[in-house]
Amino acid sequence: MPAPTLEPMENSNGTSAPALEESVGAAIRELRLREGLTIAQVSEQAGISRGMLSKIETGSTMAGLDTLARIARTLGVAMSALFGKYDASAAMAQHVKRGAGMEVVRRGTKSGHSYHLLAYGQGPVKWFEPFLITMADDSQRYPSFQHPGTEFLYMLEGVIEYRCGQQTYVLEPGDALSFDGQALHGPENLMQCPIRFLSIIIYPRSAE
Repeated sequence: MPAPTLEPMENSNGTSAPALEESVGAAIRELRLREGLTIAQVSEQAGISRGMLSKIETGSTMAGLDTLARIARTLGVAMSALFGKYDASAAMAQHVKRGAGMEVVRRGTKSGHSYHLLAYGQGPVKWFEPFLITMADDSQRYPSFQHPGTEFLYMLEGVIEYRCGQQTYVLEPGDALSFDGQALHGPENLMQCPIRFLSIIIYPRSAE
């Protein structure tokens, strides 16, 4: 699975921000050390190898969304906490231009799916994570997810059968679906591609 290639971002003062891989890796290392955990402990609890976690922390590689979610859960933080230093602007508002959201996972090159994080740098407390999700191919099995909080989906393009717990729902443009994030959920069948939808995760206070 090739990692996405991302150009360094400029902060509001015109200086270059660290590459996404370096910023996320530094945040993971900082959180791990703050909790007094070793690489071996975090890698075991997150279900990844020690070598992979070491590469992620040094910015040598970028993990997929599911791996980052497991690391965040192990460290006891919302996943957006891993991206907080990527754009540490002190502005009261954040304007993300079309196509400029941080791509945090990408499978394949010409086909696959991508997750763009549309808001980050929210400060020390992360209450929500908005993603624009694109799926352009139905040749692979997509993973299921579980996480704290409530998730809200809004379909923009295509048709998808989406599983939530024991139920499946056919979602078309304009449809919305909300559910408890602790229920096992994820795409079941990509019925009409390309597919685009918004996914907004709202975290409870206890998740921080």
